[in-house]
Parts: sequence; C-alpha cells; structure tokens
Amino acid sequence: MKTQRRARARYTQWVLCGLFATLLVLDGFGQAQKAIASVAPNLLVTVPNREGYVGSASCSRCHLGIYRQFSKTSMGRSMSRITPELLQTLHTSADLYDAKLDRHFEVHARDGKLYQSEYQTDAQGKEIFRNTQKLDWIIGAGANGLGALAERDHYLFQAPLSFYSKTGTWGPSPGYEFGDYGFNRPILAGCISCHSGRPRPVPETNGKFETPPFTQVAVGCENCHGPGAAHIHAMDSGDNSDNGSMIVNPADLSMDLANNICMSCHQTGNIRVFQEGKTYQDFRPGTPLDHVLSILMVPPDKASPPQADHLEHFYSMTLSKCYRSSGGRMGCITCHNPHVEPTQAEAPAYFNAKCMTCHTQQSCTLPNVARQRTTPADNCIGCHMPKRDVQVISHSSITNHRILARSDESFPESAFHQTTAALPDLIHLDPVPGSKEDVVPPLTLLQAYGELAATRPEYVAPYLKVLTQLEQTAPDSALVQAALGRRDLKSGKLPEAVDHLQRAVKLGSQQATVYGDLAEATTRLGQPEEGLALLQKATALDPFNPQLQRNLVARLIAMKQYTNALAAMEHYLEIFPQDSYIRKMLTLARGEPSP
Repeated sequence: MKTQRRARARYTQWVLCGLFATLLVLDGFGQAQKAIASVAPNLLVTVPNREGYVGSASCSRCHLGIYRQFSKTSMGRSMSRITPELLQTLHTSADLYDAKLDRHFEVHARDGKLYQSEYQTDAQGKEIFRNTQKLDWIIGAGANGLGALAERDHYLFQAPLSFYSKTGTWGPSPGYEFGDYGFNRPILAGCISCHSGRPRPVPETNGKFETPPFTQVAVGCENCHGPGAAHIHAMDSGDNSDNGSMIVNPADLSMDLANNICMSCHQTGNIRVFQEGKTYQDFRPGTPLDHVLSILMVPPDKASPPQADHLEHFYSMTLSKCYRSSGGRMGCITCHNPHVEPTQAEAPAYFNAKCMTCHTQQSCTLPNVARQRTTPADNCIGCHMPKRDVQVISHSSITNHRILARSDESFPESAFHQTTAALPDLIHLDPVPGSKEDVVPPLTLLQAYGELAATRPEYVAPYLKVLTQLEQTAPDSALVQAALGRRDLKSGKLPEAVDHLQRAVKLGSQQATVYGDLAEATTRLGQPEEGLALLQKATALDPFNPQLQRNLVARLIAMKQYTNALAAMEHYLEIFPQDSYIRKMLTLARGEPSP
C-alpha cells in the first residue's frame, strides 16, 4: 500500500509539473418581445442615501403625470428585478447549441424564478459538467433586446444568453463572440451606471457591489435632475424660492451643460477616464462632466472616417450640418424630451414636428409625390436619420445621428481637424464648457494612453513620456507608482519594480493587478513564499479572474505544494467549469480514467 501511495504521489507530481509548464505559456482560456410591466418598483429607493437621492417615486408626489410618462420610456424601464409578474411578459424557454464551443445553453423558469444553464456532453450524451445560475435582473427595455444579470458572492455577472427582439429568440450575449466567459463575465461600473438608476459598485474591484447593489434599479428622475432631497424639503416647508440650486432643469442650463448630462451615458468615444479619485457617483447634473470624466477619441482620418453609431450620439450630431449651423444652440434636448418616448408608429410625426421648428416643407428638395410614397409617408428621420446595424450587438440597429441631407453626404472637413496643439493625438469630446484652455490632466492622459496602447502601438511613446513626467511631478500617486512598477517589471528591472509596486500598495492601491505584478517581481527575485502570498492576495481581490487563478495553480506546482495545487484546481473548476483543459489535467493528476 505504501508503494502504491508513493507511486500515486510521484504520478501526481509528474502531471502537475507538466501542467505548470503549460500554464506558463497559456494566456488564459478563451476569453422584448413585450414591454416590461410594473415599472414603479424599479424606481423606488431601497436604502437611505446620504447624498440626498430619494428615488423617482418621491418625485411623483408633485409630478405624477411626468412620472407616469417617464415610467413608460426605455430609460424608465432600463432595468428590472426578475419577479413572477415580470416572467409573464418574457420568453422564458430556450435551448441552444454552440458548435464552436461544443456547449449547450438553456433558459428556463421555475417557481417564479428565471435560470440559465451551460453544459457539455460527451460522445455518448453524458453530461461532463453543468452550471446553472439563477438570474436576478433583466437589463434593457426591449427596444433591441434584453440581457440578464446574476448575483453571486456580492459580484454581478452577465448571463451568457440575451433575448433579441428583432428575431424573437435568445442568443449569445453581446461580447460573447470574443470569449468563452460562461457565467463569469463581471458587470463593471462603467456599464451598469448607465443601465440602472443608482448602482453601488465597490471601488477598485472587478464587478463587486455593495449590498444591495442598487438603491434605485431603473434610470430615474435624479439621473438627469440631480439629488432631490433638498428640493423636496424646501417644497414641503413652503419655500418656493428654489431657483435651481437644489434641483436641475436641463432646459434652464446652457446647451453644453445640458448635453453633458446626456453624454454621461450616450457618448463613449474610444476611452473614458475618470479624474483622480472620481467615480460615476460623483457626477451631478448641471456641472461640467469633465470635472468627473474625460471622454477622449482617436482622431479619424479620411481613410477611416467615424462610422460608429452605438453610444456615439453626441459626436455624430456634432458632425451634422444642422448642429454646425446652429452656433451651439442645437443639442440633444432640441429633439428629445426624456420624459416622452413616442411609439414606432408615432415617431415619424413626432420628429417631423421637431424638424419643422427649424425647417419648412419647402426645405426638402424631394418632390412631394416621392415623399408621400415612403413608408410611412413624408418621414424626415426615415430619410435623414436612417437606422443602421449595430456591429457590437447582434440583431440590433440604432439611429444615425449625423442627420444626412443625402445618403452619400461626405463628412465635413472639420471632422479631420479636431485636435489641438495641447492635445495633438486625441480629441477631447467633453471639455469644460466655456473654458479657454482645454487642458487634459497628465494623470488622465496616462490612463488614456495606457489603455489605448494595448491595441494601438502609436500610443506607447506618449504613454511612456507622460509616465516619465509624472514620476517627477506626482510621485505620491498610487496610480503612477503602479504604472512605474509595471514598466520596470516588463523591462526586467525587478528591484525597481518591487520598490514602485510596494509604494503603490502603501499609498492605498487595492487593485488585484498591482498585487499580481508584485507577486511576479518578488518571485523572479527568488522570494517564492512572498510571491505566493501576494498572488493569493490578488486572487482574493479579484476572485473571478481566470488568469490569476491559473497563475496561482502554476505557482503552487512550481513550489511543489501539490496538495494545495490540487485544491486550487478544484476551486478553479468550481468557478470555471467550462475550462476543459484544467478539467483534463485534474483528472490526470488524480489518476482517474479520462472521460
């Protein structure tokens, strides 16, 4: 028996050592149909808010008509908790097979709850694994489709299947064509902040949220008008002197500041970077968006003109002749009333009336006979703002906001000359209104260049230049020290990397990537025990990061901690059961027959 145990131990060590070698070179595994009913509960605040947010239901006391109108719009129905009543309005049954992944996916409802499953079978039809998760929220109002979110261990995740209104079917969720995410694609603050009313993401985490994760589920009144507590208190006390200091009416703002409210969600650019210490929760309607968030864009050229429509509404509008001829008077609310969303049948006449505030029937050069032949007849937006397919979301389309006079209208020459001497390689889409000097802070540029450099080599040099500058001017920034540490780690300057990364931790950084970099640097310096502890800290900070978990397995094997390595592999497969490679290696390490 002792001989058998020793043989089994040697076999396990041999398999795990082979796994370690493989892990070092692998780069992770492959990375509605009806209006949603009963909206009012989604507009309620579920916990008190110290910042003065009270929820849309509180606003309805005095603004009931507007409240009811808004509750029917896509924003008012942007997100819903899944309830038995909501399930009555949804398609809740689907069974799909993905040949590329050799994976099955299911949607089903049971006992008033909605579930999705992912599973795989062998050649005989026996299940290799099955992962079933209860879904907690529906995201979207159904214009293009509906997504679903699951909550697990205080983290929110996108479900692998979404419902697409155009086809009336469930299919892979947006982004799943690029990776094998299963139920482990975290919902980030930048996404959920525009699809919900008041989310509560935990700073410096990858998808972790407070409990409850939302103080208001759907987008509500205060997203555009600001916190309502002070305004309500003033009205209740009979103080009618509120001149806008306590509540914001976008119609009373300058057009630039009004546009900033819309841009906070409807303008993406190539990169969105927070000012130091800011989050989405810090933006207040009526204040410059750039005080919280800078939106930057790679300058287009004539060979690659701007073509994106998805969440590029403001920028597309600025390229239109209508906007350029208005002298800044035209903006988002010129045509859109956020409280009202016309139906598909009502939209042509509704927006025709908007067009006629500046144009006349004689403005259109198309003969009246031809205009009457369109479906629907005489439809301004049908010709001048056609819907186009959204490349990043299957089976979806969105309105082109460039307001073309003709379908073949060329881009204005100004579209290719929007950079400045101070910022020659990026376009700043939300500069502070009225500011004479458009200066983007170096810390903001560091983050922008760093993210762009991952896919655009031309931004590597600007990134390193700004980083060198900040090393002298902002040495006490945790962000700068972390960036310096990664720079030195990549160039092999390990002692320097450790110094910078340790300083970033002392300055308060709780980012898993910092601990991961520090773990690699200390390990390469011959301190494996310290490196292991740091890697364990990284996985604790970002527990659903597959690469960190695989690195931990590899590190345990390298240190001959085989029992712990087996436990880490088992834990890994609890989170990522779809990873067939790790599953096979675990089977071999246990000495079990292959399935």
